[in-house]
Amino acid sequence: MITINTTLSIFAMLGISSLAVFWAKRLKIPHTVLLVIIGMFLGILSNISFFSFFNEFKLTPELIFYLFLPALIFESAYNINIRKLIANGKIILLLAVVSFLLSTAIISLGLYSVLLLLGLKVNIGLTMLFGALISATDPVAVLSLFKEYGVPNRLSLIFEGESLFNDATAVATFLIILEAIRQNDLSLFTAIPGFFTFLSMLLLGVVFGIFIGGVFAYIVGKTKTSETASITLTIVLAHITFILSDVISGVKLGDLTIHISPIISTTIASLVIGNYGRTKLKSETENVISKIWEQFAFMSNSLIFILIGLLIVGTPIFNNTVFIITLLTIFVVIIARASSIYPIVYLYNKSKKDNSKIPKSWQHLLAWGSLRGALAVTMVLLIPDNLTFADWPLDVSPKELLLSLTIGCIAFTLFIKAVSIKHLIQRFNLNGLTAIEEVEYQEAMAIIHHKVTERVKRYKKRGYIDEQIADSLLKKHDSDFSKACAQVNKLSTKKKEDLTLRVLRIFSIGIEKRFLKKLYNDGEVTEDVFRQIQGKLRLQLEAIEEGNLQPNLTIHEDSYDIVDKLLDSIPKCIRKIFKQPENNRDFNNKYMYYRAQAILSRKVLKELQTLDKVCNSIFTNEAVKHVTDLYTSFKQNSERKLFDLSKTNQKYSKELSELLATYGVRTIENNTLEDIFKKELVTKKLYLNIKEEID
Repeated sequence: MITINTTLSIFAMLGISSLAVFWAKRLKIPHTVLLVIIGMFLGILSNISFFSFFNEFKLTPELIFYLFLPALIFESAYNINIRKLIANGKIILLLAVVSFLLSTAIISLGLYSVLLLLGLKVNIGLTMLFGALISATDPVAVLSLFKEYGVPNRLSLIFEGESLFNDATAVATFLIILEAIRQNDLSLFTAIPGFFTFLSMLLLGVVFGIFIGGVFAYIVGKTKTSETASITLTIVLAHITFILSDVISGVKLGDLTIHISPIISTTIASLVIGNYGRTKLKSETENVISKIWEQFAFMSNSLIFILIGLLIVGTPIFNNTVFIITLLTIFVVIIARASSIYPIVYLYNKSKKDNSKIPKSWQHLLAWGSLRGALAVTMVLLIPDNLTFADWPLDVSPKELLLSLTIGCIAFTLFIKAVSIKHLIQRFNLNGLTAIEEVEYQEAMAIIHHKVTERVKRYKKRGYIDEQIADSLLKKHDSDFSKACAQVNKLSTKKKEDLTLRVLRIFSIGIEKRFLKKLYNDGEVTEDVFRQIQGKLRLQLEAIEEGNLQPNLTIHEDSYDIVDKLLDSIPKCIRKIFKQPENNRDFNNKYMYYRAQAILSRKVLKELQTLDKVCNSIFTNEAVKHVTDLYTSFKQNSERKLFDLSKTNQKYSKELSELLATYGVRTIENNTLEDIFKKELVTKKLYLNIKEEID
C-alpha cells in the first residue's frame, strides 16, 4: 500500500542517489557501492523516529519482478547488438547455462560440507537453493566500470550476455528446487521432470519473446510518426511481456502444463525491438527512447541498491554463528565461480581459432568480476517465511540464514570485487586503445581543433572576440591541430601500415549509415532497401575493422541477421497478412536501391570536401585518393544502373521519381516548419495546423 511516508521515502532515495553520482566520482568508488553504503546509513538512521519513513519502502519480490526487473532487462537487451550476441552465442550460453549449473552444484556440495565441518547437519535442499540463487551474476556495477575504463567491447558483451541469460537459468532452477522442497520430493526422480520444465521455460520463453517482439516491432513501424506513442509502446513491451509470460506460465492444456521464463521472453522481445523495431523509428525518437530507458534503469538500480543497504542492517548477519558461516560461504562461492569459468573457457578455446579465443586476462576478469545483486535478493524473498526442515540446527530460520548468506555475498562482491576491478583492468592493460582507436582519437582531436580555428577566425572577423584573445586561441589550436596530425603519421609509420586508410574508410561508412537512416525516415527508401544497404555497410565495416580493405562489395546477406532469417522462414501466405503486396515491387526496390547508393556516394564525397584541410593534413594522399576514387566509382556505377533500369520502364520510373521528389519536398517543408516554430514565428496552434496539412 502506497502511503505518504512510502512516497517520501522513494523520492528521498532517488534524490540522494542522484547526488551520489558526484560523490562516487569524488571518492573514486562505483556508484552502486556507494548506494549500498548510503542504504546501510539510512537503515541505522531510520531508528530515529523523524527518519523512520525510510523503512516504509521495502524490497518485495513483486516490486523487483514486475517493476524493476523488466526495466533493467529491457534497457540492457535493447542496446545489445544481436549479431554480435549470436556471433558470441556459444561462449555466452556455455557461461549462462553450463557454467551456472556447475557453479550451483559446487556451491551446493561445498556449503553442505562446510556446515557439516561446523557440526551443522542441514538438508541438501537448502544448500541447493542457495547455490541456484547466488550463482547468477549481476554486472550492473562492473559494466559501468567497463564503460568508464573502455575494456574491449566483446568482453563487455560476454559479461552482459551471460548475465541476461543466466538470470533466466537461475530463476528456473531455483523455482524447480523450491517446489520440490515444498512438496518434500527432492530426489533423482524429480530431477528428470524438473529438467524438462527447465527446457520448456527457456525454449517457450524464446518463442514467446520473438512473437511479442515481432508484434510490437510491427506496431512501432505503424506509429513511428508519433514519438509519444513509440516511447509508450516500448514501456508497455517490457512489462507486458514479463507479466504475460508469468500469467501464461502454469496454465494447463489437458495434461500438459505450460512453462515460460519471463526473463528470457522479455530479453528476446527487447532484443528484437532493439535490433529490428528501432530501425523503423526516426533518429530523434530513437535517441529519446534510449535516454528515457537509461533514466529508468538508473532509477531502478538506485532504489534497488539503497534498499539492499537497508536490508543488510535488518538481517541477522552479525549473529556469531551466521557470521562465521557467511565468511566461509563467501570463500566457497569464490572457488565455485573460478571452477566454473576456467575449465569451461578452456574447452571453448580448444574448439576455436586464435583470434576468437578468450584470453587469460579476460578469464581472470570473468572469474573475479562476477557481482551479485537484485536477482539474488528477489529469489531469497520468494522463499516462504514458514519454510522449515526437520531437525533444523540453528536459532535463525532457514530463510533468515539464506538471506544473511546472500546479503553477505552481495556485500563482498560490491565492497571488495567491484572496487578492485579497476586495478585488474589496469594490470591487464584492458583499457588500452587499439591501433585504429589511437588514430581515430587523433583524427577527432584534429577535427575539433580545425572547427574551433575556423569558428574563432569568423568571430574575430565579425568583432565577437577581442583580436588579442582570438590570436592567442588560434595559435594554441593551430599548434594542437599540427600535433594531432603529426601523431597520426607517427602511428602509421610505427605500425607499418596505412591505418589512416582504414580510419577514412570507417569514417566514410559512418557517413553512409547516417544519411541512409535519413533517407529511410523521409520515406525515400523502403524498409527492404534500407535493411539491404544497412546489411552491406555493416559487413563492409566489420571487414575493414579487421584489416580487410577490399571486402566483397556485392555481399548483402548477413549470416548473423537473425531477423531476416526469421522473416524468410515465414510462409508467404502468412507474410501477406502483415505486408500488402505491391505493384512492381522488385522494380521499386531496385530503383530506390541504386538511387540511394548514388545519393550516399555523393554525400560522402561532399563531406570529405568540407573537411579538405583535415583530410589532407591527417590522412595520407594515397588514402584520400583511394577513398575519393572509390566513392566516385560507386556514384558513377549507381547512376549508370539507375539510368539503365529507368529505360526498361520509363513510365513507371517517372512516376516513382515524382513520388520520391514529393517525399523530398515534404521533408523540406517539415524541416522549415520546425525551424520557423523554434524561432517563434508561428504559434503552437498554427504549427500543428500547418504540420497536419503537410502530412
